[in-house]
Amino acid sequence: MNQTLRPIEILLVEDSPTDALLTQRALADARFVNRLNIVDDGVQALAFLRREPPFANAVRPDLILLDLNLPKKDGREVLEEIKADEFLRIIPVVVLTTSRAEEDILRSYRLHANCYITKPVDFDSFTDAIATLEKFWFAVVTLPPDGSG
Repeated sequence: MNQTLRPIEILLVEDSPTDALLTQRALADARFVNRLNIVDDGVQALAFLRREPPFANAVRPDLILLDLNLPKKDGREVLEEIKADEFLRIIPVVVLTTSRAEEDILRSYRLHANCYITKPVDFDSFTDAIATLEKFWFAVVTLPPDGSG
């Protein structure tokens, strides 16, 4: 059995251009093979995920990196809507936020966020979390042509 890694489609929901740039740099430094799509508010995030205009041709992400403090629609609400949607709930969500509030941490995990990382981001923790998701969620396993494993 062979494992082939394909680029992972990531949706980064981040309203800070600086934090978006830092996240891009962390992904590049970790050599995480990905295609990054960035939206800067909660309304755009849900439109992207639901493939609503102007995102009708958006590729479904394999991973969502979600800030909680967002304009237009709060990231807490976005996470709740993602996890309530039968088609979106299986997408892993990593919360990247400045909030250290216990209420936010507990709520995120209750809603089945896969990881909760506070900003400023500890890049070792971030890359470890992404590497774990890559290993267990994103590896594409291909069987030999005869179907034997």
